[in-house]
Amino acid sequence: MQIRHGIPVSPGVAITRAVVLDAVDQPIPRRLVPAEKIVEQRERLTAALNASAKDVEDLTARTAAEIGPEMAKIFDFHLAMLRDPQLVGQFEQMIDRERVTAEYAVYSAMRGLAAQFLAFENPYFHDRVKDVWDLERRILRNLLGGEGPDLSQIRHEAALIAHDLTPSQTASLDKTLIKGLATDAGGRTSHTAILAHALGIPAIVGLEDITAHISSGDTVIIDGNRGQVIINPDAAQLLEYRQYIEQIVKFETSLGKVARQPAITTDGTEVTLLANIEFPSEIAPAIEKGAVGVGLYRTEFLFLASEIEPAEQQQLDAYLQAIEAAAGRPLTIRTLDLGADKIHHHSVNFHAENNPFLGCRSIRLCLQNLSLFKTQLRAILRASAHGPIRIMFPLISNLMELRQAKMILSDVMEDLDEQGVPHATDIPVGVMIEVPSAALQAGKISREVDFVSIGTNDLIQYTLAVDRSNERIASLYTGAHPAVIQLIRDVIRAGHRAGIDVSLCGEMAGEPEFVMLLLGLGLRTFSITPPAIPEVKKIIRSVSIKQCQRVARRSLEFDSHREVHNFLREEVRRVVPDVFDGRRIAQ
Repeated sequence: MQIRHGIPVSPGVAITRAVVLDAVDQPIPRRLVPAEKIVEQRERLTAALNASAKDVEDLTARTAAEIGPEMAKIFDFHLAMLRDPQLVGQFEQMIDRERVTAEYAVYSAMRGLAAQFLAFENPYFHDRVKDVWDLERRILRNLLGGEGPDLSQIRHEAALIAHDLTPSQTASLDKTLIKGLATDAGGRTSHTAILAHALGIPAIVGLEDITAHISSGDTVIIDGNRGQVIINPDAAQLLEYRQYIEQIVKFETSLGKVARQPAITTDGTEVTLLANIEFPSEIAPAIEKGAVGVGLYRTEFLFLASEIEPAEQQQLDAYLQAIEAAAGRPLTIRTLDLGADKIHHHSVNFHAENNPFLGCRSIRLCLQNLSLFKTQLRAILRASAHGPIRIMFPLISNLMELRQAKMILSDVMEDLDEQGVPHATDIPVGVMIEVPSAALQAGKISREVDFVSIGTNDLIQYTLAVDRSNERIASLYTGAHPAVIQLIRDVIRAGHRAGIDVSLCGEMAGEPEFVMLLLGLGLRTFSITPPAIPEVKKIIRSVSIKQCQRVARRSLEFDSHREVHNFLREEVRRVVPDVFDGRRIAQ
């Protein structure tokens, strides 16, 4: 038995046989053709390009129907390349001038383009290399008549193991058969990761050499919750994971009734449960899970799925879809949070940075790219005429950033007024508290906004100086650290003194062990991933505020995060005994 650790990008657990996909990277030899055959080679090239465009159009349509139109935009880049006169001209010139076969012209030009992309420091271009290779293979298959790695030949349930998958391969996966996915390469925001999450397939990327350790037919456990692949598990491990899956299914079934009940503590305190979403299509399922609105709509995924900057109308259409799905419920739209661990869009003014997590990201990036920022704000404001919206600025670190962002919002409102474009005039404006400087100034910030939302994912990272994506120090990244708890308490108190709503939208809000603590600290609005809503609601309905206040006071007395964490788990287990039954796999 071996255990390999990587980056979890799509949750879930699968126990199944492995299918290892061999990488196809066969070089095309340089072959010359007689002068009289050049026209024939040009015709072959044109036919292959047309067939490839048809393939991509079909794949785009299928992806839009099965996953959603946002995901289908990933293939816009492929179509743009196939129709790029400069690239097609490069193919044709090689055929004409060098008298080479069409397949060699495509192979040579595309490999040169990939090398150019890899030479850029901008990570956006690095991620596009996979798209170049994907398209190269597609054109060559249409030229040579080969099938390439045919995933459709998989006839049984399996976990797909590969060095990497192209966007086309990921989008074409049959999720009734492919139960898990693990790759050597990839990151949290690669197209493979985004598509796997959208398909609901448990996936782990960045495993470095997983293909060297697994053979087709091996039994594997893909644990997308913890980011680990267990190769040829022993009987005890298999039994434990099978029980784990059964307990999860049983517990989730028991939560079905809870989703339709109000989130009220045993002593009558109402708690608001909102959803964190990335796409408008997630709103309806979130409401079915018990959400009463959206506390965080991550708009940067409009950019991650598109190869060009989304136009104002395109963004407006997405926001209108969200408003329609929310059906009058609260909808909080976060402005662009690009940078650091996310892809930089090629239209954004980008400079390579040694430490991007401390660099030009989120609101800083928007304030330095006003055209980009104003386009998004125009789309949000126009959408506000059709339903209730709240605007939230991410990663505010000082009052001047907040005031500048609000001033730009006012400027956009004035522009719309002058143009006679309808929009709401009383949109609530809030900020995410994600850095210690903002948490320490929460009192002053709270007096200048309508609401605040605590983003614990970054707040923990910046407070503890722990990169949350670094597996080597993952054990140090925890919301149970006394310093983090104190900052959260102070932000909640500052918001209450200012008379504004305070929510928490980081992953911490959806973790069962923290529910009683957060309630005891005074939090009354949780914004969490939809699958976690019923579980959090069950805990809320099982406790009193007096119990939670005692838990919060006791937690603040401990010196270490381990003491806090153990205490919180025991307290939750005391009131909801089965809440951790599906979570007892050894960490």
